[in-house]
Amino acid sequence: MTHRVVIIGGGFGGLYTAKAFRRAPVEVTLIDKRNFHLFQPLLYQVATGALSPGDIASPLRSVLSRQKNARVLLGDAVDLDPERRVIMLAASEGEELTEVPYDSLVVATGSRPVYFGHDDWERCAPGLKSVEDAVAVRHKILFAFEAAERETDPEKRRQWLTFVVVGAGPTGVELAGALGEIANDTLRHDFRSIDPATARILLIDSSPRVLPTYPEELSRKAERSLIRLHTRPLHGVKVSGIDHEGVTIEHGDGSHDHIAARTVIWAAGVQASEFGQALARRLGVTLDRGGRVLVKPDLTVNNHPEIFVIGDLAHSRDEHGQPLPGVAQVAMQQGAWAARAIIARLEGQLRPQPFHYSDRGDLAVIGRGRAVARIGKLRASGLFAWLIWLFVHLMYIVQFSNRLVVFVHWGFLYLTYNRGARLITGDGTEPRDSDVEKPAPAS
Repeated sequence: MTHRVVIIGGGFGGLYTAKAFRRAPVEVTLIDKRNFHLFQPLLYQVATGALSPGDIASPLRSVLSRQKNARVLLGDAVDLDPERRVIMLAASEGEELTEVPYDSLVVATGSRPVYFGHDDWERCAPGLKSVEDAVAVRHKILFAFEAAERETDPEKRRQWLTFVVVGAGPTGVELAGALGEIANDTLRHDFRSIDPATARILLIDSSPRVLPTYPEELSRKAERSLIRLHTRPLHGVKVSGIDHEGVTIEHGDGSHDHIAARTVIWAAGVQASEFGQALARRLGVTLDRGGRVLVKPDLTVNNHPEIFVIGDLAHSRDEHGQPLPGVAQVAMQQGAWAARAIIARLEGQLRPQPFHYSDRGDLAVIGRGRAVARIGKLRASGLFAWLIWLFVHLMYIVQFSNRLVVFVHWGFLYLTYNRGARLITGDGTEPRDSDVEKPAPAS
């Protein structure tokens, strides 16, 4: 009987695992609640109108169509039975759970935004983890300018033209930079009652600098690029409250300020998907504070060498004992490694080998022609770093047609500053909580 490999999750980790089995004598089943692979690092470009959702998503069936040993199942994995080695998929109304058997299991269910015990903040400050999130954020951003155009009260207009991004990691910095470009360049001639360049764009973080995981010299250069785009970073402050009227921040001395803003976007952190709870319940695995599964050096879990956990769901460490970051490169390398480990077992190599992560560096873009890059000992900024960023992202977009479309869009944006996907979908009214379709946690 052919060895059955089940992969849960069609993100970077899951997809790269499936593709690594292309020539292996196994049956691969890839399960995801969405029928597409999403290039999440570019979600902020959908949120700011530079790209459309279809530019950064590829149908999973199309990606794997030529891989004859792979099939795709659309479904939501909600549980597993490790004794019988089956995965349970959520049932339709009136039906029983669907069971999918496996011999080896790779869990790559990803992550979701974390609000640090304040889940009610999500209603006012959406994160960026799904296509729906990006479209909702795009609606909020573009509607804010439209509302300011028709507002006659100066104070209310100021609220509409104040944008707050919470979190100064790569996503927050890239989003704030894109907002600066929209306000200062893209919309410069589009309105009559307001000057979009007067918009206040604030980037809030409790860390002492932007991009705190980057070398300090690159953080300083990124901050200077943000300031040139009229974006103001606020360091060393904590968010203590978010509502529809704005953000309350706490300074290091314990004092509080309220920032009146109608558009708040969350980029402050993520937690593991809920499937980690099923693994803890069924397998007795330990979860860290972020809900990630503590895995062994070979990415398996205790007492179940047939189960691999990779990507954002896995708490794994490098050779120095430091936790690996939740970035696409880690998931991709872990996925390919898990596939090789399974193939090695089938070939009789039973001694498990530890996973070693090859750090390819860090990249963050801050608007047109501005970026910072750390690749090995190389430190780069400005246009050169931006060209590296462009090449790397084009290289990892899954399908060639998407790469070509994105390249054309970026070239047009570079020459004209025009963001062609500036659409306010729906009825064009102020976005409300109930107007946004909330996807289930990533799987």
